[in-house]
This record gives sequence, structure tokens and C-alpha cells, in this order.
Amino acid sequence: MNAPVAAPISYCNSLVNYSRRQTIEVPIGDVPMGGHHPIRIQSMTTVDTMDTEGSVAQTIRMIEAGCEYVRITAPSVKEAQNLAEIKKELRRRGYNTPLVADIHFTPNAAELAARIVEKVRINPGNYADKKRFETIDYTDASYNAELDRIRDKFLPLIKICKQYGTAMRIGTNHGSLSDRIMSRYGDSPLGMVESALEFLRICEDEQYFNIVLSMKSSNPQVMVQAYRLLVNRLQEEGLKPYPLHLGVTEAGDGEDGRVKSSVGIGTLLEDGLGDTIRVSLTEEPEAEIPVAYALARRYDNRPGHASIPPYTRYPITPFEYNRRYTRQVVNIGGEHHIPRVIADYSWKDKVTPASLFGVGYHYSVPLDKWNIADMACDYIYLGDNSVDFEIPGTLGLIYNYSTWEKNQSRDRAYPMLTIEQYVGSKSSAVLNFVQATITDLSVEFIDRLKSDPTAVLIIDTKNQHGMAEQRRLVAMLMEHGCDVPVIIGRSYDAISPEQLQLWAATDIGGLLVDGLGDGVFIRAHGSASDKQINETAFNILQATRTRISKTEYISCPSCGRTLFDLQETTAKIRSRTSHLKGIKIGIMGCIVNGPGEMADADYGYVGSGPGRITLYKGKEVVRRNVPTAKAVDELIDLIREHGDWIEQQEAIA
Repeated sequence: MNAPVAAPISYCNSLVNYSRRQTIEVPIGDVPMGGHHPIRIQSMTTVDTMDTEGSVAQTIRMIEAGCEYVRITAPSVKEAQNLAEIKKELRRRGYNTPLVADIHFTPNAAELAARIVEKVRINPGNYADKKRFETIDYTDASYNAELDRIRDKFLPLIKICKQYGTAMRIGTNHGSLSDRIMSRYGDSPLGMVESALEFLRICEDEQYFNIVLSMKSSNPQVMVQAYRLLVNRLQEEGLKPYPLHLGVTEAGDGEDGRVKSSVGIGTLLEDGLGDTIRVSLTEEPEAEIPVAYALARRYDNRPGHASIPPYTRYPITPFEYNRRYTRQVVNIGGEHHIPRVIADYSWKDKVTPASLFGVGYHYSVPLDKWNIADMACDYIYLGDNSVDFEIPGTLGLIYNYSTWEKNQSRDRAYPMLTIEQYVGSKSSAVLNFVQATITDLSVEFIDRLKSDPTAVLIIDTKNQHGMAEQRRLVAMLMEHGCDVPVIIGRSYDAISPEQLQLWAATDIGGLLVDGLGDGVFIRAHGSASDKQINETAFNILQATRTRISKTEYISCPSCGRTLFDLQETTAKIRSRTSHLKGIKIGIMGCIVNGPGEMADADYGYVGSGPGRITLYKGKEVVRRNVPTAKAVDELIDLIREHGDWIEQQEAIA
């Protein structure tokens, strides 16, 4: 191989050695952020801010669950005023956790809150702008005039924050970019970054540096790209290295919300980015804390990982999605094949038709027929097991080499080979799965893979810093012009099903958002059921937008602005629509999180007033003031009208 030289890294300290990005320290009450401090955990109340007792009780539950900052919405001046009562009662009861006021449209509320709480969060997309979804053709002069207008609106808040020692988060949300930003930069990570930088430059001009930055999106791909680009731009412009608040907004509930959050947050943590985490789940806020804690604490001992070869060059563009080009081998790789899922059945004593139920294949004995679910795996790894029944037509079988030799005449049977077996044995003329780690990648081995149209590489790692090692492995293939398809394999022992969701979503999702990987192979026997492991694999693919297998719900986590029961409503909509594969439905508690935050949803269900819902098709309002009691039915009617509805029986057939 070429002598390794350090590749210039534009968004993190190192791609091969875990090193947390060094930031300035931002004092926030008694809990400073950034610098040498640990990754902080935070969440947001869901109780009406005017309900002082309810807000205090919920805040205490959050603190006792491990929350280090508590955010409370202040959509108007009256809520901002009541923050003083909430804070007073918390302090009286002995709780000194810093409070954060969440501001959207109302500078007056921000200016009042900044005198009361330890930190204010503003959204540059709507702090000084009103979004009308208009495209405006700005000249440089007219654009600069807009920046002057923003400066005038923003300066009072900066002066108050400086006077009171209040911190500020400039928090861009993908879905609420201003018309000005959208007109000049488009609906893009660059637009998200520039939206924050416009405000940040004003702060630096005023010598105010007590700032945290965030780039949140409901799409983990966009979120990861925006944070990376933000760090890059801070370096390029010579701005201070401000701490980063990480989060995937509107992640949803249950496993979907956890996997989606882990893909976005975990990918950035792997590269040492992030100083505080908020996991946005459509659940009680205290349920978010253990998820964020599990993600953060995984990096406490990471610096001692095994060494990874440095890069000769970095062949991946970190600020945009480009799937690595690979050749097609059967139904793996190529330009048009979605990533495949392999299930591990090598540990089973016996494999029967009933064994396949957990991985999406349901056999009907009376009909002698297989029903295939949307999340049906593509291959099962049998090891040395055998199968004595007719398998579904969409399923492939992978055997250890010696067992494959006895079954090679069987349809869709393929071998799993070690490096030694691959080099020295007769293999399949159609498809061969070759196991490898980074230490196996000699020039000779890569050349063999390059010239073999039947080879698919299954990569694995035992490195504590495994995502970085596997990324480096794929980069080695790219450096040598080897287009062999790659299945991302990871093995997990003795962890809980929830840990499996979080860790696999980080380890595998981080590669997929960079366009690396033609399939997923999770081995976790003893940690979760076949069904849980299989669904985790598909949920990771869904979260990375690389394979869509079910309905996606972009659901906000609720807050004091919410105008209906989000958990109950999300469950109701899910029960009626979960069979609509590939449809994205936004469920937002209020107009603040309405058409913007569900930026790429196909349909939207948004609270517009007490007992009233507004329905959207894309970003367009189509029905206003729908009574809540009728709103789910009208949402279904709207989906029907646009030709996206199918009956559940058709979906199953």
C-alpha cells in the first residue's frame, strides 16, 4: 500500500483516533458546558408553562432521572413571566438545575426570560422572521438590509444576556428556515448553517460568546451533514469553537424514535462532536434521559481503543450523501438494489418454517403458502444448520463452507468463507460471502476481490472504536478502486434489547449515512429475540433513508405549547396508517412545530387551536379548523384523495 499520510480533516479532530472536539466553556448556572466537562443530558417539559405546580413536579421528575438542563417553552410574554414562579418554587425545594427558556417567535419573551433563567434558546428561522413559504429574489444590497433588520431585533437580547450572564443557544431547525435563507441557500445543510452564522456573527461583533449551537432535523442524514458543515465553517471563518447541542428533532416514539436519534446523535459522537444531548421522543420527558445517558456514557472510555491505520486520503464527502458505487452481485450492490438484511440462525438447534416468523416470513399450513412481511430479511446465515423445507422465493441461504459443499445444488444456497477458504477452495459460481476485518486487507486480497464478480465482503470488527475502523476499511477499498459490495456486520454480546437498538443504530447507521454499506448483518443472540434484531436492522435502514419498509412518523416530543395529547394521537394515527409503506406523516402539537418541522412529510396533522387541527399535504394547508374528534378520519380521507391509501388487506396480501 502507499505510505500513509494524514488526510486533512475539516470537521473533527481525527477519523481514526477517538478525540472529543475541544470547545470553549460556556457557563450555564452551576452546570458549565463544553471545555473539559462531560457530555451533558437535557430534556424539555411537556406541561403547560402556566401550570406552575405541574411544571415544577415534572421538572423534578426529570432532574431525578438525571436531567442536567431543563428546557421550558415560553411562546409569549406571560409564559416567560411565569418562569420566575417556576424557578422560585424549584429553588425553594432545593433544586438548582439550570433552566432554559425555549423561544420561537417572540423577542419580547426572550428578553424577559433572559433576565430570569440561565439560558435562552432562540430559533434563527423565526426569531426575527415570519415564514410565508415565499421565494424572494434578493440583491446583495437587499439581503444586507435584511441582516441589518435582524441585527436591530437581536441586539437587545444580546445586551440583556451579557448583563445577566445568561447563556444562549442559537438553534437552527431544518424545517423552520426563513424565506430569506431558503431563497438564497435552499432547503439544505448549508442553509441551516448560514441561518445560525448570521446570528452568531452579530454575537461575536458584540463580544458575546456565551453560546451553544445546534443544527436539528427530523432527517438524520441532513442533521449529521449540517453539524459537520457547521464545525467546518466555524474553523474556516476563524470563529470560536462553540459547544454543540445534538438532537434529531421529531424523532417519534418507541424503537423508531430511539433508533432515529441514535443514528444522528451517535454518528456525531463517534467523531468526537457534541457537548450536550437531547433525545426527542413522543413520550414523557423523563423517558428521554436514560436514552441520552446510554448514548453519551459509551464514550467515557473510548480513547483507549485499538489503533486504526491512518488515511492515505479521505474518499468520502462528509457534507452530502453519496452512496458508494459497487458492482451488482445477484441482488446485492449495484446502483438500484437497496441494502440487504441478513439474519443469524447459526446458533439454532433446528430451523423450521416456524423459525422464520421472527424475520418476516409467515407460513400458512392450510394454504401451503408463505406470507412475506415488509420487514422480511433477505438472507439467513445458517452456519452448519440445514433446512429441509421449501423456502420462500425471496430468501437466500448462507452456509459455512463445509456445509455449503453438501448443499450447493440447492437453489439460492451460498457459502460463507474465511480468507483462507476464499483463497484456497472452490467456491460458488454465483455468490460468495467473504468474511474480513481490516487486518485482512492486503493488496493481494483486495486485488482478488476486484477481479471476482461473485464476491461480497462481510466486514466485522472487535475494535471498541468499531465504526471508525469499518469506515477506514471501506475507504481502503475505495482507495484501491475495489467496487466489491460490503455488508456491515456487527456482533453484540450480553446487552439489553434497548442497548442493541442504540449501539447498532450508532455503529451501523453512522456508515450508512456516509453512503457506505450494501447490507446489514447483526449478530446478537442472547441479547434480543430474532424479531427484535431483525426489526432493529430494518429500522436502522429506514432511519438512514437507505431502505424504506414502513410508514414513517415525524412526531414532535410535546411541550407546553401542545394542543392535544400527542402520545395518544400518534398511537391512534399509527394504528390506522402503519400499513402504508413509504408514506411520511408529520404529527405536530402546535403551529410552531407545524409545516416547518415536518419539512419532508407527505401529510401533516398539526394542532392549530384548542380542539382544532390543520391538515397538510406536503407544506400546503388543505383543511383548516378540523374538529379533533374528526381529524384522524379526515386525515385518512386526505390520503385517499391523493391516491396514497391502500386497504390493510391489500397491504398484507
